[in-house]
Amino acid sequence: MEEQLKPSPNSVNPLSESSEDDDVPVLSSHALAALQEFLTEQQSQSDAEEVSLVSEDWRLSQFWYTPQTATTIAKEVLTLCHASPHSRVACIACPTLYAYLKKMDPNVSVQLLEYDKRFEQYGSEYTFYDYNHPEELPSELRHSCKVVIADPPYLSQECLEKVAETISLLIQPGETFLLLLTGEVQKERAAEILGLHPCGFRPQHSSKLGNEFRLFSNYDPGTRLGGWEN
Repeated sequence: MEEQLKPSPNSVNPLSESSEDDDVPVLSSHALAALQEFLTEQQSQSDAEEVSLVSEDWRLSQFWYTPQTATTIAKEVLTLCHASPHSRVACIACPTLYAYLKKMDPNVSVQLLEYDKRFEQYGSEYTFYDYNHPEELPSELRHSCKVVIADPPYLSQECLEKVAETISLLIQPGETFLLLLTGEVQKERAAEILGLHPCGFRPQHSSKLGNEFRLFSNYDPGTRLGGWEN
């Protein structure tokens, strides 16, 4: 009778001549890419949740974006910036987006133009802005921005026209990218005044608003932001 073989305590499978690594599951390149995308998205959401702002002031028509909305738009802005090194960004009346941009990429060059002076806490990256005086901008900001994101405080033609005047003074010569967040009621005006098209992505706010909000752009985002609507 043959002697019974006893497993060695230092061996996973002493009766097999194959390497221990043969039993280790290996992910395909597609699965690895999907896992990395998931982990990156989870990290972005985790980072986004840490962003805090001052409380909303309804008297100033302030309504902060949800983390998902702010993260989505910030990722789009950073995509545009990374495609063109040394790009400068202007955020007009959208402090939520400014905060998320700086959280996700502290090195991004971004200027917040905002009426609420509580945001002076951002130092030199804050510029006091009153849309009633659209031309009052520091000389160093004029025609210096590659990307401009605007969220006019009021849903009126006058407000949009004045913000559009500010945009024209901010954008630099050559190819520039413009994103506008405003109500659905401004759709035709956005096209007429700024030549913008609506995107499929629908912005949401932490405080539920009665007005349907939309995102418009002057460039085709392709598969991002839900693409341009037909």
